[in-house]
Amino acid sequence: MLKYLIKRLLQAVPLLLLITILCFVLIDLAPYDAMDAKVTDKMTPAMIEQMREEAGLNDPLPVQYLRWLKNLLKGDLGQSLINKTDIATDLKEKIPNTIKLVLPSYITAFLLAIGLGLLAGRYKNTWVDKLINSLASIGLAVPTFFVALLFIYYFGLKLDLFPVMGMNSLGEDSFEDFLHHLVMPYSVLVIGFLPDLTRYVRSSTITQFDEDYVTVQKAFGSSAGTILLRHVSKNVLLPMITKLGMALPMLVTGAVITETVFAWPGIGVYFTNAIRSLDYPIVMAVLVLSGTLVILGNLISDILCAVIDPRIRVGR
Repeated sequence: MLKYLIKRLLQAVPLLLLITILCFVLIDLAPYDAMDAKVTDKMTPAMIEQMREEAGLNDPLPVQYLRWLKNLLKGDLGQSLINKTDIATDLKEKIPNTIKLVLPSYITAFLLAIGLGLLAGRYKNTWVDKLINSLASIGLAVPTFFVALLFIYYFGLKLDLFPVMGMNSLGEDSFEDFLHHLVMPYSVLVIGFLPDLTRYVRSSTITQFDEDYVTVQKAFGSSAGTILLRHVSKNVLLPMITKLGMALPMLVTGAVITETVFAWPGIGVYFTNAIRSLDYPIVMAVLVLSGTLVILGNLISDILCAVIDPRIRVGR
């Protein structure tokens, strides 16, 4: 197990390096650079050129990348060009807010998807399966921002049941007020996460029911319900662990649209504001963070699968 873990960690290092290179090069290829956010009509070309020189933007691209990577390894993500705030400090403030929204939403969707997916797979091609699969297809087709706008209109404006913006009311810091603000974005995210997870479980359940061990259990007189709960569900949950591990980046960047629509003070609003204002240091920091979490989530999934299923380690 230790050798397997070391091998996966060594494979992750070049991927992380590749992510930093891609992020840096893509930002460099953008039609505007970091100085365009600072330039005003009163500045002369000489002043602009001096600013570029002081910021190191006239250096060769490899030199700029190595300087940025060196600071990144030190934990220095740089400063915002617009607000002059430390990006690492901003992320420490924004990430917990995003996790408070995304984590309960994804866990709820994950648990519901297991139940609905097993039910749909058990009753394949019946009205139960067709209903669940149809609702999942509709959920996949409808954009998240459209669902969010519907919630804001009906539950926020028309019925006036829930607040439509922010994480807390002005001057309020109670848990009850937080929950009141959480309901709508939480519900939108559950609806957004649920269809894909449900169809994934359904597909895995149908595949498992075609396996030989199910035929053997039927020959021994086991009921379909017993086979589903005692045998099929266990084999379905193994690939779901991969989904659970890959959800790690969603804890940070999985609710950009929802957070923006509901003005939730998390990574989503922070990231979209940085894009609009050409605040490239923030954009690069969030992209690198997201890519790193993807690799980390994949690594965690592989390790969990290896722990649960020894065949993965034996058959490496």
